[in-house]
Amino acid sequence: MHYYNSIIETIGNTPLVKLNKVTKGIKGTVLAKVEYFNPGNSVKDRIALKMVEDAEKAGLLKPGGTIIEGTSGNTGMGLALAAVAKGYKCIFTMADKQSKEKMDILRAVGAEIVVCPTNVVPEDPRSYYSVARKLNQDIPNSFYPNQYDNLSNTAAHYETTGPEVWGQTEGKITHYVSTVGTGGTMCGTAKYLKERKPDIVTVGIDTYGSVFKKYKETGIFDQNEIYPYLTEGFGEDILPKNVDFDLIDLFIKVTDKDAAIMARRLSREEGLFVGWSCGSAVYVGAEYAGAS
Repeated sequence: MHYYNSIIETIGNTPLVKLNKVTKGIKGTVLAKVEYFNPGNSVKDRIALKMVEDAEKAGLLKPGGTIIEGTSGNTGMGLALAAVAKGYKCIFTMADKQSKEKMDILRAVGAEIVVCPTNVVPEDPRSYYSVARKLNQDIPNSFYPNQYDNLSNTAAHYETTGPEVWGQTEGKITHYVSTVGTGGTMCGTAKYLKERKPDIVTVGIDTYGSVFKKYKETGIFDQNEIYPYLTEGFGEDILPKNVDFDLIDLFIKVTDKDAAIMARRLSREEGLFVGWSCGSAVYVGAEYAGAS
């Protein structure tokens, strides 16, 4: 018989799917790594499991413990699935711009949700970063993964996503395009790919309202770049430790509107039911491929 011992064993080994209609007119082959085949429906399942397992090995997460994390939803889902499989409780802090559906799904898998205001600086005690840290301090036997600065995030993609992409493309990949939020997906995958093929071009996707592009190009952390935006899951008003700017050749910004339109096109024209961050990735990938 072939079966999995728990849902977390099904994480990874997601398919590459060729895009056809939304890339019409582009000479190169554009492939999407369809991460919603993971059980929690996103790439974040990979880092959630890695952070939990590394914490267990380090003695930071003990039986009966509580996982506390700030999340836009997807990392929370990955952590919740790991918690269900391993017997932990979960408390997630979320910004109030995140969708009600995401919060409801997390509650459905047993998580407690604490909603925090979006339009405050990260250092504000009301921010979802600060509230998560405070809960971790106050609740005994709790673990705060901190996906932004926890290097297990990058390691998860170096160990899994990078090798999968390399193997699935038989090393023929020439460009790697990814949104950048915590930085783990982009930098862990890019590190693996560049070690095997140094001339691979890595394109980071930023959004208007985020600091990454200007910081990469000038070395300046410009507070004036920070303002609210609708797209969830990438772009930041901080510089996470998982973002290694040396591994990202360039950044391209995308608007909320272009992200939303491409997400709709992917559903209707490619059969890929995805959100705005995926829409952003494909929009930039297609534009860059067409230009180059």
